[in-house]
Amino acid sequence: MRTRTRTASRGAALLTVALLGLAGLTAPPAEAAPVGPTVAVAMGDSFISGEGGRWLGNTDRYDGSRSGTDRAWTGGSKYDPGKVYASTGAVGGCHRSDVSEIATAPLPGIDERVNLACSGAETVNVLSAAAGGRPYQGEAPQTDRLAALARAKRVKVIALSIGGNDLGFGTIIGDCAYDWYFKRLCWKTQAPVVEQKLPGVRAKVTAVVDDIRATMRAAGYADGDYRLVLQSYPSPIPGGESFRLSQNDSDRMFKDGCPFNDRDATWAAYTLVPQISDMVKAVAGARGTDYMDLRDALAGHEVCSLGTEQVGQRGPDARQDEWFRFLDYVNTQGTLEESMHPNAHGQRALAACLGLVGAAAPGRYACTQDWFGNGDPSHMRIRPAG
Repeated sequence: MRTRTRTASRGAALLTVALLGLAGLTAPPAEAAPVGPTVAVAMGDSFISGEGGRWLGNTDRYDGSRSGTDRAWTGGSKYDPGKVYASTGAVGGCHRSDVSEIATAPLPGIDERVNLACSGAETVNVLSAAAGGRPYQGEAPQTDRLAALARAKRVKVIALSIGGNDLGFGTIIGDCAYDWYFKRLCWKTQAPVVEQKLPGVRAKVTAVVDDIRATMRAAGYADGDYRLVLQSYPSPIPGGESFRLSQNDSDRMFKDGCPFNDRDATWAAYTLVPQISDMVKAVAGARGTDYMDLRDALAGHEVCSLGTEQVGQRGPDARQDEWFRFLDYVNTQGTLEESMHPNAHGQRALAACLGLVGAAAPGRYACTQDWFGNGDPSHMRIRPAG
């Protein structure tokens, strides 16, 4: 009976196709992916847009070039953030820096790099308008912009960093700094909030991945025609045992820009960041994307980490510098938004990670520093993510 049913179905399908052909009603062929310049695209939030890329290490020196750390310096006491954050302005812009991950990643065979990511973006700003997405910073939703790009050029790599703002990562960091000043622990109040939010954020990140896949298919791409790399976040502060300053040292705020209680820092570095990373990894596994685990990528170079120091007269040196922007609570150097983001050193390291993942077979990888590189952020290594 099954054989007769399948045979009848095939016969009916062939007859339908024949009749449509005779009537000139054959369905149009599916849109094919364009043949043209190959493109790598960054999408998502500040950790991939390049926020913080203005800085080479941190310094408490405010004169002249700020000891060479401020790449926006134009001479004397003048600074032009546009030198680093092209066309986005110093305040309220997307802060797409010239050293962002996508701008400098060693990706062979890529002709162009396009940064669609925007500092402050949430999942709703990445989703296409048809999927409920909303514009941000005067720009259309990122996936709508990807759609136009995918039809004009050959997209080969999409690197995506998203979910941190939906979870309120920046607010958590700010609240913990506030609690240090008043000698309170923030992890006790923040931990249950994170636990409650994580499932919802996972669903939102999943929706973004599904929307990107659907958009690329509509543009004529098969899933295997490009690499979609979903990445996690590095910790901007070390565990409490690895601070170079005592917890009660006022310089944690007024000089070094790391006003966090040891216990809160331990929770952030060893619980919060891994929770976010595991959530992103779960989405990648469920949706069959590449995954780049960055939780330990910048370890040992966090703000106020043992073995690092602020930049003084010697000038920047990546081997000894911090690779994150410190918390500039009085906004005397740059903008508050840059705080706790990878600086130019850190972004070089993340770019190296993306290059390694792009050169490897599709899969899930953890990126860490290659200690044989002697502290050079361009020397990283990857291993399969467990």
